[in-house]
Amino acid sequence: MPENRKSQHRLDPRKPLVVDTRELGRRPGSMREVRFPAPAPDGLGVELIGVPPGAEIDLDLRLESVMEGVLVSGVATVPLTGECGRCLEAVSDELTVDLQELFAYPESEAGDDDEDLARMEGDLLDLEPVLRDAVVLALPLTPLCREDCGGLCADCGERLDDLPEDHSHGTPDIRWAALHDLAKQGSTTTDPQEK
Repeated sequence: MPENRKSQHRLDPRKPLVVDTRELGRRPGSMREVRFPAPAPDGLGVELIGVPPGAEIDLDLRLESVMEGVLVSGVATVPLTGECGRCLEAVSDELTVDLQELFAYPESEAGDDDEDLARMEGDLLDLEPVLRDAVVLALPLTPLCREDCGGLCADCGERLDDLPEDHSHGTPDIRWAALHDLAKQGSTTTDPQEK
């Protein structure tokens, strides 16, 4: 076995994201569609948003036997929870991602130079790394509760959307004090032509 192949841990066929391909067979051109729910693994997200651990993931996949291994393609639909990047309110959504990965047979020499090539273990393949890559890359870095979310007031920390439009904390900049005084004088003086 080439040195650059990752040493694989033993796959547990009871894990929800481990798929057994024995029914598919190894004859190129064989195809099988599978649909199943699976609980989400831990750590499937980024800082502000992600898939809750144990939440139901819906997988709709097509397994195709090819010369080098098994090509898995399809979609996964996952629930998302997190918080708005502007106002910190709770956010929930649903995300559908495309999955496509070639899992090489253990004895296949395909991709011997590619240490990132996914490999099967016997007739088993593990969808978790493929799912993790697809979901995490599709997540928004700054999730929003609404596109026009105003965020938080920098002074009091309240949601700007909940505050009146004229909300302010009244601390004028002293550099503008003279201009402010002139504006006040202009509004209190009367026009000489009015007399």
